[in-house]
Amino acid sequence: MTHVRHRHDEKFTVVGNHLAQHKDLSACAIGIGVYIQSLPDGALVGITVLAARFREGAARIARALRELEAAGYLKRQVVRGEGAKLATVTTWYENPHPVDLVKRARPPRRESRPVPAEPEVPELTEELRPAAALLAGLRQREPRLLLSENDVRRLAAGTHAWLARGLTPEAVARTLCAGLPAGTIRWPARLLAYRLREWLPPELPPAREAPKLLPLQNCDRCDRAFRGADQGLCRGCQDDVHR
Repeated sequence: MTHVRHRHDEKFTVVGNHLAQHKDLSACAIGIGVYIQSLPDGALVGITVLAARFREGAARIARALRELEAAGYLKRQVVRGEGAKLATVTTWYENPHPVDLVKRARPPRRESRPVPAEPEVPELTEELRPAAALLAGLRQREPRLLLSENDVRRLAAGTHAWLARGLTPEAVARTLCAGLPAGTIRWPARLLAYRLREWLPPELPPAREAPKLLPLQNCDRCDRAFRGADQGLCRGCQDDVHR
């Protein structure tokens, strides 16, 4: 559609799109509404007067007026006039909901959220360097686990916790690279951070002490070697003595 524009200098009516393009009003109601808005104050807009002006008929015009009334454009009040006669006073609202329309026209304002601060990159101490070397070398085993220097520093403490629990660097690297998802890994640092946190093995129970061996002694009777806390007779010689 193309508009052929014309500037009106007289005899024109300004109609808002909220009426001309109303989604819930019928074409008849919109047309009647535009006509009523073009009339001067004091004009008669009853059903009989409008039915004489338009060809739609009284029933259809009455239905259109009810639509306009429900939409807030039209208000009809029955008042008692001179001589106790009843009369209908009609009020036309060119924009029945100006505040609501402004709110609908403007998009809701988004609350400004504070920008999260960049996480600090921890310092790489001598204690964490073996863990950092392990992480940096993962890309040699699995090219998709390419980490930045900052990623290595952030993950070094978690990797050190694994090494501190008795695992060898080879065992840690093999576990971190096992069962990776197929395809591209967009955030390898996040994946490794999850595995380091959730797959951390438990600490080993304390090792049992090996039994202490008694020193070797030579039997005073047969000169046979035996283990005992003190010098003396071996078990065989002790049995012979006690028979």
